[in-house]
Amino acid sequence: MQLRYAMTGLVVVLSLAGCQRTAYDYSSNASAGPAPLTAQPVPSVQGGQLPPPTGSSQFPAAPTTTTTPMPGAQPGAMAANALDITKESMVGSWRVNGSCDMFLTLTNLGSGSRGGTRGCVGELTAMGSWEVAGKQVLLKDRSGNQLGSVYKTADNRFEGQTSTGQSISLSR
Repeated sequence: MQLRYAMTGLVVVLSLAGCQRTAYDYSSNASAGPAPLTAQPVPSVQGGQLPPPTGSSQFPAAPTTTTTPMPGAQPGAMAANALDITKESMVGSWRVNGSCDMFLTLTNLGSGSRGGTRGCVGELTAMGSWEVAGKQVLLKDRSGNQLGSVYKTADNRFEGQTSTGQSISLSR
């Protein structure tokens, strides 16, 4: 039994003999630190008074929200033939006019849901949100202004136009 304690003690002493202190050595030369950096020239700074803010309010005007069809469209004809839609059925990727992509999510953004386009030209590049209103899908910019609307004309197919009259066709 004594041999067992002696061997354990010997193993502990040998393992501790290999250890060294890794803390900072305060007895070393304190001025042996890294050399200071050289100062770099700085251009002069100009000062002056800012002009007063323009306008009567510090906040921008609220976006106009409309659920009526776009001017130039025949709302009666489109709405009469339009199929019922749900917000959930719109989620995902859509091909716009066969040339670019539109992505619709259920993530809230303002009064609608987040959406966007990739590779599109014209007004649709500013698309930031969308919402379902009756039998139409309203496409909006990042400020909440309506860019266009589309109606469901068949399974996985929507037709409509932008606020400037450009035709929009969504398909999967």
